[in-house]
Amino acid sequence: LSLQQDVIAGFLYAILILVVFHPVVDLIDNFNLTYKYAPLIIISWGELFEMTAVEKVEEQLAGLRIARRCGPSEEPAYLLDIDTSGPAQPGKGRFVAVCCSNSSVRVYDRDSLQFLQEYSSHPSILSGVRFAHACDSVVFSACSEGTVKCWDVRAATQKPVQVFSGYPGNVFISFDVSCSDLIVCAGTEKVEKDAFLVFWDARGLTDCASTAREPLGVYSESHNDDITKICFHPVEPNLVVSGSTDGLVNVFDINKDNEDDALVATCNSDSSVSSLGWAGKDYRQVYCMTHDEGFCWWDMAQLDTEEPITLLHVLDVRESVCPENHGLHYLVGGWYHEKAGKLFLIGGTSTGNIHLISCGTDGLSLVGTLSGGHSATVRSFCWSPTDEALLTGGEDAQLLLWKPGAVERSLTKKATLKISSSVQKRVRVHNTSLKSRKK
Repeated sequence: LSLQQDVIAGFLYAILILVVFHPVVDLIDNFNLTYKYAPLIIISWGELFEMTAVEKVEEQLAGLRIARRCGPSEEPAYLLDIDTSGPAQPGKGRFVAVCCSNSSVRVYDRDSLQFLQEYSSHPSILSGVRFAHACDSVVFSACSEGTVKCWDVRAATQKPVQVFSGYPGNVFISFDVSCSDLIVCAGTEKVEKDAFLVFWDARGLTDCASTAREPLGVYSESHNDDITKICFHPVEPNLVVSGSTDGLVNVFDINKDNEDDALVATCNSDSSVSSLGWAGKDYRQVYCMTHDEGFCWWDMAQLDTEEPITLLHVLDVRESVCPENHGLHYLVGGWYHEKAGKLFLIGGTSTGNIHLISCGTDGLSLVGTLSGGHSATVRSFCWSPTDEALLTGGEDAQLLLWKPGAVERSLTKKATLKISSSVQKRVRVHNTSLKSRKK
């Protein structure tokens, strides 16, 4: 049954309950309690329907199965980051871009996972890949040499259509593109005493093809160590959150005139940030994971209230979530499921099992385990809400597409890779307390 059918069934069940307990309803009415307790009855039924929606989504996640498998290429590499293009226009297909440890970006057809294109003109380590939101053929990649490059996957050329150049000495290890596609932001490694957030104007991507664009400016005072993650707000292009090995997670409003005014909030994860994102209604919550497998979750909507902003802080998720017979070795990242109104995390084992974890203010719980796909550590994933599918990539160089109840159509022998990782984790534990800064 679909989610809509579940809701209809819930309403029918409610009517049945009212019929069965009609005498009780009459009794309540006789004592003039109907109007007093009606709001509570409505809230209770609303919570029931919400619970049904969440349970349905969790059931679908637990039922994910391999629909497609793209095995290792001639030059196997770790798959470090994945992104998909937006919903395809009529007559056009969607794309998947993968950032690899051999400094290449590979592009595949979203439905078939057929290899389409590879961009390998990166002289050093890549730090991610992102599709433009408004144009499904434009993809960005950031490189430690200090550039962010923009590619058009429909073009025949192997050259970038645009290059965003940083300042001398910049080593980019994170980046993101605003939801309006107007701003590109990249985070640097610490050089001497400085770590920068560098911003560019991304308007008119193909107007000045192959010319380098200079930065609009930088934020330089809010982090004092490597900026490992950047994530723009999904619907508000002026909001961006950054995480660092200094343990800080900063929320900025880049519409403000200067960095000090732009800093909306600062939260401390007490460890080196490995991943972060937005969650909750209107995406007013921020979460992060750390390199020592910790998890933090904050509510930015509480900044101007007396309520605490911390929703959940788990020092070591491996101890909090203990899947039977499988274990939990690491966290990969998370995503907010809009339909369920629920935040989920993805973790796994060194043998390739994938654990799906549900987040609540009362703690974390295991939703399900996806087995039989990867044979080594999973490094990256991308959730596709349009068809409720999951893409995963790992150290076995495999790209997998998971769908609810799918049956794998093409079988490829799994390969186990034993190649050195090009990404070194920086684990630095910080004991300072969590704080928030209000503007």
